[in-house]
Amino acid sequence: MEMRKGGRIEESEEKWVHDASVDYKGRVPLRASTGVWKASLFVLTIEFSERVSYFGIATNLISYLTKVIHEDLKTAAKNVNYWSGTTTLMPLVGGFLADAYTGRFYMVLFSSFVYLMGLILLTMSQFIPNLKPCNTKICHQPRKVHEVVFFLALYCISLGTGGYKPCLESFGADQFDDDHLEERKKKMSFFNWWNFALCFALLLGATVFVYVQDFVSWGVASLILTILMALTVIAFCVGKPFYRYRRPEGNPLTPILQVLIAAIRKRNLSCPSNPALLHEVPESEKSQGRLLSHTSSLRFLDNAAIVEEKYVEQKDNPWRLATVTRVEETKLVLNVVPIWLTSLTAGVCVAQGTTLFVKQAAAMNLKISKSFKIPPASMASIAAVGTLISVPIYDKIIVPILRKVTGNERGINILRRISVGLTLSVILMVVAALVEAKRLRMETRHKTMSVLWLIPQYLIIGIADSFSLVGLQEYFYDQVPDSMRSLGMALYLSVLGLGSFLSSFLIIIVDHVTEKNGESWIGKDINSSRLDRFYWMLAVINALDLCVFLFMAKRYTYKTVQRRVIETDCCKNDGVEMAA
Repeated sequence: MEMRKGGRIEESEEKWVHDASVDYKGRVPLRASTGVWKASLFVLTIEFSERVSYFGIATNLISYLTKVIHEDLKTAAKNVNYWSGTTTLMPLVGGFLADAYTGRFYMVLFSSFVYLMGLILLTMSQFIPNLKPCNTKICHQPRKVHEVVFFLALYCISLGTGGYKPCLESFGADQFDDDHLEERKKKMSFFNWWNFALCFALLLGATVFVYVQDFVSWGVASLILTILMALTVIAFCVGKPFYRYRRPEGNPLTPILQVLIAAIRKRNLSCPSNPALLHEVPESEKSQGRLLSHTSSLRFLDNAAIVEEKYVEQKDNPWRLATVTRVEETKLVLNVVPIWLTSLTAGVCVAQGTTLFVKQAAAMNLKISKSFKIPPASMASIAAVGTLISVPIYDKIIVPILRKVTGNERGINILRRISVGLTLSVILMVVAALVEAKRLRMETRHKTMSVLWLIPQYLIIGIADSFSLVGLQEYFYDQVPDSMRSLGMALYLSVLGLGSFLSSFLIIIVDHVTEKNGESWIGKDINSSRLDRFYWMLAVINALDLCVFLFMAKRYTYKTVQRRVIETDCCKNDGVEMAA
């Protein structure tokens, strides 16, 4: 009888998805007809078109600002960094609203219309006569109204990205059940292939669309991007019956505040040596989400879960008594802070690829053959090639080997993967400094260096991104509370956003300090600058940051989940797993 009952439960667990998600009608999702790759492919499609649009604009934006709007190098680089920074910080707002109130699907839908509005405005600024930069072919002084509409369009795209970026990736990852062994392995591959699609979009945006912008017209490129985005938004809506949805759980910051206040209230109590004596909701009463196991880090927060005899009647008051799971979620959020801070240098390095590296390329010999000249911004496609090559090799060859060697499902833990990327960032800045120093020496002899010399540094960017950025995506999705996953992806994006702002800040400071000595490292044009010294400075900063990151990673405590793993042959395994 017991065996028959157990078999029925196992069959039910394999047939239905019991991870607190629902289908589009609000029911428990059927495993066979919802989620996994059949759902996440719709998400990948709209992400692909959004990234093509973003990279099609971002990679060549500095050229537009200097050639059409006639800004000098410093102003153009700062404007690009401000826009990139805003675009990657807005997701903090979108992620919070999605987790707390709207849910990820509807936030993506709303953001689609805002993003499309930005692309339409961008297209209008190139085609409507009164909004065009000039009526003449060569424009010496663009109209102010064009600048206003152009920047309004850019910041509409920033606003749209604020909802897209944190929600799309976390919504795609939500299509895989963490308690199902095979689906969990697919989720680990999802982040790798997500970055693969992203880099393919970069390749397309930085080559085809940049070529259209430079040799056909900016208007035609904007029109194509608008149509592509509209079509993929329709495709995303078509996939609605196949998705698994997570209901918003209210303000995700409130439980953290409750734990902190409860811990402060009971700061004078001694914490029991046995964690089992701390307060926790029984598995049977847990309506949604997963239970976390107790960890030994940040022990002062454990006081929030101590049951006080004189306040037994206030057991349901979350401001006085928290569960172990809530305490552990608060620990996760606090543990994220030092990792986030030490990851910012990766964002600074990424920012160079769309600003100073592009101007470097523009000052070099762009002829690949007698008849073909490569657009400077298209060099970013080399970085995409580096990632497109390294991601499949890592996912299909290196990870299976490392799984056998280390016994870790991921091959190596997340922070170790990120540290490999940060190490490559140091090498990147050293190579960039050496190449720029050689270019300047050739310039003094009135020789022009071939743009092909930039291939090594762009390749290193691509390979570094496949470790650091993919690792950060997985870290900020996996190592935050389940109720904060959109906000977690927003934190990942804020690494890139603050990296852009930090890059602008460094340019301002370095220019101000070096200008006093009569030779600014960041001059009005690339040939009067000393970018090689700027790159050496970034190499030193990255090396020091890497040392701090390795120290933090060694002391880091990963999320430990009480999960019931469902095997594909319907066998179940109860226990605690460390999500590393």
